[in-house]
Amino acid sequence: MQWITLISTIVGAAIATGSAMLLDRQRWRREHLDRETQARRTLYGEYLAGLSEARHACGNVARDPDMAPSTRRTTAREAFGPCIGLRYQMTISAPSRVVEASEDAFRRLRDLRDRVMEGVAATEPVYLEGRRSYDDALAALRARMRDDLRISEDGTAP
Repeated sequence: MQWITLISTIVGAAIATGSAMLLDRQRWRREHLDRETQARRTLYGEYLAGLSEARHACGNVARDPDMAPSTRRTTAREAFGPCIGLRYQMTISAPSRVVEASEDAFRRLRDLRDRVMEGVAATEPVYLEGRRSYDDALAALRARMRDDLRISEDGTAP
């Protein structure tokens, strides 16, 4: 009779320990996923902000017909600089679908910047087409980022 009590106690302790370990592992996994998601959310925000700042700077240069060509090139090139480091962070931190979209947006913005550096004005068709192309790529990038972060159309996470 004493053996049954001892065995029951040991089995109960093993079940309790096992379930505690399982719950701890699940909590760790959930917290790890939350940290990764938050890190990507921060990176995505910084990348979008960098692209936006560069696009606005290029737009300002393209709208200034009196800017000297050397100043135009320097200003456009420098505005684009911060995007480069963030681009590399995206390639190692984001899933491939997001990386593909981020590369597309980056390249289209770089093409737009190159046109601005060449002296294209904001009212010229080549600038407007480049701007539209970039805006489309940016919309696709934002959609993939939202999908990766599991953000619904109404702005809530599941």
